[in-house]
Amino acid sequence: MPKMKSKRSAAKRLSLTGSGKVKYKKMNLRHILTKKTTKRKRDLRHAGYLAKADEARVKKQLLPYG
Repeated sequence: MPKMKSKRSAAKRLSLTGSGKVKYKKMNLRHILTKKTTKRKRDLRHAGYLAKADEARVKKQLLPYG
């Protein structure tokens, strides 16, 4: 059986941590920042982690080799 290909769009947006969680950059921090509160912008700086329900699909279908 041939190797599976990673979905390149997912590979550019998601990464796996050492403990196996799926990490991603949060959206809404690119433009139109004046109307967003400082607290909201500060919280958006930190990485987000995918929910367990979505994690399984990402690991199996989108990023089969991590």
